[in-house]
Amino acid sequence: MRVISGSRKGMSLKSLPGTSTRPTSDKVKESIFNKIGPYFDGGTVVELFGGSGSIGIEALSRGMEQAIVFEKNPKACAIIKINAEKCRMEECLWIEKKDARQAATILKQKEVSIDLLFVDPPYATVEYYDVIKDVIAQGLVADDATIICEHDKHIDLPGHYDTYSQISSTIYGSTAITIYKKRG
Repeated sequence: MRVISGSRKGMSLKSLPGTSTRPTSDKVKESIFNKIGPYFDGGTVVELFGGSGSIGIEALSRGMEQAIVFEKNPKACAIIKINAEKCRMEECLWIEKKDARQAATILKQKEVSIDLLFVDPPYATVEYYDVIKDVIAQGLVADDATIICEHDKHIDLPGHYDTYSQISSTIYGSTAITIYKKRG
């Protein structure tokens, strides 16, 4: 696993050994960023169910100013910290060692405006996608933001979350990537 493009292009990233996390493959990550960027001029990315933090790090490498990664597994948080330090991003990547279902409350308290929201919960738990509704309901997602969900290809996500409509859904092997943007 590596940083695909931007200021940290080619840097290798660690992931947690075993099956407790499922890192986004380089192929899928590259495809996601080619669809939504590929580069950014500032902004905040929030990665829910962070695992290795590779999406937040990739977004920072491509020009985002701040990454906030939610991950409750202490071992995964340690990997995210190692990756951020290796990429010299510890000043702009904030690790929130909490369950992603607490994200809306925490981000509201910190008055965060989200430009890119990446949600990649455990594949077997569809109800985790309710965190998207919570974050939108708190008014935390910028009008021009992009919401990305990585999920099992057999899970059908809704056509919209509030005023954010599904603009694409692409399958990569057993993984699907669904992207939402604000209507109107």
